[in-house]
Amino acid sequence: MTVLQLRGVNRVHGAGDNAVNALIDTDLQVAAGELVAIMGPSGSGKSTLLNLAGGLDAPSSGEVLVEGTVLASLNKKQLARLRRRSVGYVFQDYNLVPSLTAAENAALPLELDGISAGKARGQALAALEEVGLDAKQADRFPDELSGGQSQRVAIARALIGERRLVLADEPTGALDSTTGEEVLKLLRRRCDAGAAGLLVTHDARHAGWADRVVFLRDGRVVDSSAPLPGAETLLEGAQ
Repeated sequence: MTVLQLRGVNRVHGAGDNAVNALIDTDLQVAAGELVAIMGPSGSGKSTLLNLAGGLDAPSSGEVLVEGTVLASLNKKQLARLRRRSVGYVFQDYNLVPSLTAAENAALPLELDGISAGKARGQALAALEEVGLDAKQADRFPDELSGGQSQRVAIARALIGERRLVLADEPTGALDSTTGEEVLKLLRRRCDAGAAGLLVTHDARHAGWADRVVFLRDGRVVDSSAPLPGAETLLEGAQ
């Protein structure tokens, strides 16, 4: 089953002489159970693609579909509901709410969707346990957690509920290599369980966790291949 589909997507920022083509005629499909890595130099359109995939931005032309639903066909309320229920985001800087505990951060999407605090907490604790955090750590605030623990909370929040699409933007960039590998294992495990994943990364070793790699240059897809070997060579050619 195709979870994410981009059809002829273009994204233009600005107008006239100041127009910048962030994405050009982009086609992409990501199926359930598949982890796709997006690579390319800075300014190639990686983050733009991720924002469009999650409905955080809208294409200038073309269509973005999540589980068969054209995002442009949704009003703001419907789009917000789809993002809460179907899409999980993992960012490099975690984006945790400082005043909430780890469990409260993980439970936030469920509570925003009207689930009771008690039920949401139960699911949050289960999600945190899945990423290797115990009940004691669940009641700590973000400033009491290490970088690796904070990223695990962010992943738990992204995976809680019935999230079918997981979008990760350089999720290991602020982590040491060992913790980064653990984070990638968690993403890989979630995709193996049936979610679709899109991972933006600069590191060809991390792309090795993906089922395939899509390379961008100047807003265009220039190659799509199986991960390693050859990822580093293709990336150098795209710079």
